[in-house]
Amino acid sequence: MTDLKLLEHLESYLTESRKNRFDYVLSERTKHFTVATEDVYQLHNTSAVIRSCDVFGIQEVNIVEEKNSKRIDREIAMGAQKWVDLNRYQSVKECIVDLKQNGYQIVATTPHTNDCELHEFDVTKKSCFFFGRETEGLSEDVIQAADSFLKIPMYGFTESLNISVSAAIILQHATTKLRQSDVNWQLSQDEINEKRLDWCKKTIKSYDEIIERFYQTNNG
Repeated sequence: MTDLKLLEHLESYLTESRKNRFDYVLSERTKHFTVATEDVYQLHNTSAVIRSCDVFGIQEVNIVEEKNSKRIDREIAMGAQKWVDLNRYQSVKECIVDLKQNGYQIVATTPHTNDCELHEFDVTKKSCFFFGRETEGLSEDVIQAADSFLKIPMYGFTESLNISVSAAIILQHATTKLRQSDVNWQLSQDEINEKRLDWCKKTIKSYDEIIERFYQTNNG
């Protein structure tokens, strides 16, 4: 549970504009959908996916680094990694098990199946959208574990889109439909308070000193 007195104290260091921004962004955040990238080689692709998740209100991103382990490109992510929670995994199987235990269906995004086109996707189900490597696509582990397959309709000679572009198209469509639905997609109050505290920590200068003084004053 979040220490609400501490949160109130920390937020007194924020401008009204920043507090209002936190409130608005958190009111639009969701864990109903999440995204997983599997061993994406090009650093800017993972960073751009994280940026899209922030833009469309996705709070958690799952990064599988079984073969390719790299830092997030701050310039491409535009600071989005500060506001989005990154869950890192060294194996795709571990990631899948964790997601399923948390109630997510595994949605394999691929242009090579006809299971479900984007406009047909059922947004009521708690879902993780998996995006694969640039050239090979998703691994057999993801394909075998997938509960459904999702494709973006394409009508040209090119058979696939860059993964960051695919992620942006899918998230824009899915989150728009989700917000028009009756699904309870927003964060719980406890989750909101937890993120407010986390974002204060990432925003306020001299955070550690402020915390120390707060507890000295309140426990003295």
